[in-house]
Amino acid sequence: MIKAFVVDNDRLRVADYLEEQRDSIVWVDLFNPTKEEETAVETVFGIAVPTREEMEEIEVSSRLYVEDGGYFMTANLPSQTEADKPEMSPVTFALANKRLVTVRYHEPRAFKTFPLRAEKVATGCTSADTILVGLLEAIVDRLADILEKIGRDIETISHDIFEATATSASRRNRDFQELLKSIGRKEDLASSVRDSLISLQRLAGFLAHAATQTKMGKDSRARIKTLSRDVVSLADHSAFLSQKIGFLLDATLGMISIEQNAIIKIFSVAAVIFLPPTLVASIYGMNFETMPELKWQVGYPLAIGLMIVSAVLPYWYFRRRGWL
Repeated sequence: MIKAFVVDNDRLRVADYLEEQRDSIVWVDLFNPTKEEETAVETVFGIAVPTREEMEEIEVSSRLYVEDGGYFMTANLPSQTEADKPEMSPVTFALANKRLVTVRYHEPRAFKTFPLRAEKVATGCTSADTILVGLLEAIVDRLADILEKIGRDIETISHDIFEATATSASRRNRDFQELLKSIGRKEDLASSVRDSLISLQRLAGFLAHAATQTKMGKDSRARIKTLSRDVVSLADHSAFLSQKIGFLLDATLGMISIEQNAIIKIFSVAAVIFLPPTLVASIYGMNFETMPELKWQVGYPLAIGLMIVSAVLPYWYFRRRGWL
């Protein structure tokens, strides 16, 4: 799908016709484009649209490069972050012939919110470079919101781990399984955001160089520097969150180990308690003819009492030592 934008009274407006308005178009957004749509954009605007295979290359030289006077920048961006499985895919930003061309195969939220806001409010996005900077700022703001949500969810998980009310062993085990799943999902999302921030950090450095080469306005260069600082600070924060998630994972595994040891201890104590009575019962269950106790009138209650005492003494000893 091709969506083109023109500037109308300092606001962005969707262009009705691609070829007729090509001189006034400042932003072309290609969403999951077909081969025919890529060819149409290349023919009308003279911009080489990278293929999906080229966008997925991980070398820096394949993601940040200059071609025919145009600056091509690719970054990994997340989408569907509210779902259990966020989608990560590269997005290419191309500044060429005083136009911005974006190529993407998924839909990060910033590509929905930024055009809507630019259509309603005069954001100062009246040229390709200002639109690019504004779009990147919206992307960084969205990543910051995701990190804030991850931080709140981590605090909730930490509370569940360390301050949860004790219940039955089976219920605790089920809770720990859910906690492990939650921690895994948060780690997956945090890793995706960190990957995106690293790619954006490289993109911001390349864009700052492009701003100098193309003689962008002073305001745009200042916004790019601020954007770069924001990306660095968010990358540091995402690293902190990853470390905290790792700590919570270790803590959860440690709590599971404690629960397992407690269960094993219960079985061990039960075995020790019932072992002496079993020994007494085994002795008097022998089939020897000469066993004087079998002829005593108090033999049976004596044996029962002996078994009870032999069970109570170990239990009392364990309680006295604090093992129970």
